[in-house]
Amino acid sequence: MKRWHVAAAGFTALLLAGMVYAWSILSAPIAQEFPHWSKAQLSMTFTVVMIFFCLGSVAAGFLSARVSARTLVWIAAALFLTGFLSAARIRTPAALWLSFGAVCGTASGLTYNAVLGTIGRWYPDRPGLISGILLMGFGFSSFLIGKLYQAFTPAVSGGWRRSFLVLGAVTAAVLALCAPALKRPGTGFVPPAGGKTRRRAAAAEVATGQMLRRADFWLFYLWAAALSAAGLALVSQAGGIAREIGAAVPPAAIATTVGLISIFNGLGRVLSGGLFDRLGRRAVMLLDCGCFLLAGLLLTAALRAGSYALMTAGFVVGGIAYGGVSPTNSAFTGAYYGPRHYPLNFSVVNSNLMIASFGSTVAGALYDRSGTYRSTDLMIAALALLGAAASAAITVCDRKRRRA
Repeated sequence: MKRWHVAAAGFTALLLAGMVYAWSILSAPIAQEFPHWSKAQLSMTFTVVMIFFCLGSVAAGFLSARVSARTLVWIAAALFLTGFLSAARIRTPAALWLSFGAVCGTASGLTYNAVLGTIGRWYPDRPGLISGILLMGFGFSSFLIGKLYQAFTPAVSGGWRRSFLVLGAVTAAVLALCAPALKRPGTGFVPPAGGKTRRRAAAAEVATGQMLRRADFWLFYLWAAALSAAGLALVSQAGGIAREIGAAVPPAAIATTVGLISIFNGLGRVLSGGLFDRLGRRAVMLLDCGCFLLAGLLLTAALRAGSYALMTAGFVVGGIAYGGVSPTNSAFTGAYYGPRHYPLNFSVVNSNLMIASFGSTVAGALYDRSGTYRSTDLMIAALALLGAAASAAITVCDRKRRRA
């Protein structure tokens, strides 16, 4: 089997599994049918999704030594079908949290870990680039599927329920078809020669328990949590920022402008992954922090000047920055801790999203207290500086390890 066939199957699987990130779009008609539900109740669904996404990823890591990636994706397909079919019949917020939040969130986490843990073994020569390409599919999912959902969901009350039935069936079918291609390379596999990727020594094989005792893990975990929180703060408040600055801009144009974050998020994943292979960990992590800092400054300036153009630039730069976090998580885990324990190590690294998921909540609370979105922009800038400090500290750890 050619490795690009495996990569194509993984890209397609992640394109469907990433639809859970389109919750802000999927939930709009649900809010119309249940106007007595609070925004907090609906928003809690996404928090539950993120928690169970991480738990599903950890479960996949534990099972990876005994269960094939194909089987894990088949399980995820069944969970997606169950989750969407159950969500299409909900009448209470708790039922929504359980069906879409817990069941679909777990399915997404299983698929995410199974795909990245398998396909990364086919591309030891380009770990950053392949992570970026795969995660571009995961990032584009919310934009693409969100647009299709808006186009085909009937405007009548309850029309979303039929769309959920279709989404569940299509997602389960596509994942089931992609699963057989997700095989690990054989023992005799040798990656093609060539390319201009950065040469680095093979990573030592570090088990999860040992990884948790290393300072570089906790520093990277801080970096990933800080920057993911900055990205979620931007995503959650982007619509409000755009409506405040572009009060006279049509809603459709505002939706397109906000959608640029998703588009450049996907492009940023490929860019960051490729740069990791060429420039290394330090350059990519600091570059990502710099982009987030620039995004925060651009949005602050846009609010002060009332400039829609500056705001758009801030969304583009912020989208690229947010897109750089996920492939860096994947590439860092493989480069520092080796491929043998990658599935479980990666799921532990990725659990930072459970902390980062509260970034949107904190940003909303800051707005409620200050009455301005400048607080969100300053929060993004502060988190970028925290991430830069963590990255610099990892460099110190690297130097100490080389001298030891």
